[in-house]
Amino acid sequence: MNNQIQDVVVFRKWLDGFGIIALFPELPADLYGRYCDSYEHVGQHGGADYQGVIMNTRPANDEDSVDLAEELTRIGYKLRPIKRASQLHHERRRRLARHLALIDAE
Repeated sequence: MNNQIQDVVVFRKWLDGFGIIALFPELPADLYGRYCDSYEHVGQHGGADYQGVIMNTRPANDEDSVDLAEELTRIGYKLRPIKRASQLHHERRRRLARHLALIDAE
């Protein structure tokens, strides 16, 4: 069994065909947990509206996402790719955001 913490990631390809985005549905980009962390080659880290990105992208296949996955691994991510985030993933993000907001308030 792997006890190492892994970063759940969803790879998506923009509908215009230009670029791949990595969505981290469990990692909050704000203290409310509304937005998840994301990463692209250009622009790198940023907050993303998960559902908004899903509506404007299609699933990326392994060939599409290999370069971005390698870049993320090089900068320290331990990736666990999934095809679609569940309600559990989104709730984990909101819970972590609430925790971070409490720490920030101290």
